[in-house]
Amino acid sequence: MLFRQYLHTNPVAASYFLGCGGQSQGVVVDPLEDQVDFYMEESKKLGMDIKYVIDTHLHADHISGGRKLAQITGAKYILHRSAETNFEFTPVDDGDEIIAGNTVLKIIHTPGHTPEHISMVVTDKSRGNEPWFVLTGHALMIGDVGRTELATDLRQGANDLYHSLFDKLLQLNDYLEIFPGAYSGSVCGRGLSGKPSSSIGYEKRFNKALQKAGKDEFIEFMTENVPPQPDHFKTIRKRNQGKE
Repeated sequence: MLFRQYLHTNPVAASYFLGCGGQSQGVVVDPLEDQVDFYMEESKKLGMDIKYVIDTHLHADHISGGRKLAQITGAKYILHRSAETNFEFTPVDDGDEIIAGNTVLKIIHTPGHTPEHISMVVTDKSRGNEPWFVLTGHALMIGDVGRTELATDLRQGANDLYHSLFDKLLQLNDYLEIFPGAYSGSVCGRGLSGKPSSSIGYEKRFNKALQKAGKDEFIEFMTENVPPQPDHFKTIRKRNQGKE
């Protein structure tokens, strides 16, 4: 498997290029609009055709390059089926698999940060049949979890995120690596680490948001000390929905 993590600074976000080098089948996750040319250059440099472009959710902090990149490359643009948009996309559901050669991405619907949010458990079949890591978008991040009021009601989002975390992501093997969609400096979390990767087991032990004793305490934690909302977040999300 080829795997690249790109740490952007304006805005603060992470995007990914991964897939099967042997069969030249690549996947780009959470691309930024102003980095589309960069992903095309990476595609050539890595010798990887871009077959799939995936957004973990309809972002509210930056403009996605997902649709543009898919149009240029002929790739499938993937969102969770529940995404509310004014354009067509390739829908996925919880449990679906995206296969790019020896690389398999299993979809987990993880609402909370936004209703349509997905995470992806990644397996490299050339190494083994067990998952290797998980791309968690803005659901589970390093040192914190995603804020819950940019696309839905604050408490409802926190309730949904609790189940996404404790019933789904934290049920994965502790050794699985976590690669999130944001890191320290992002407006989508509060106590985010500057280290842009971790593991399920480490976050279980040291992520403050995951130390709460039950759903009620978690919801109270998520609804206190909420940081200022990003500028123009409603407009940004609408543009990513094709509504602006």
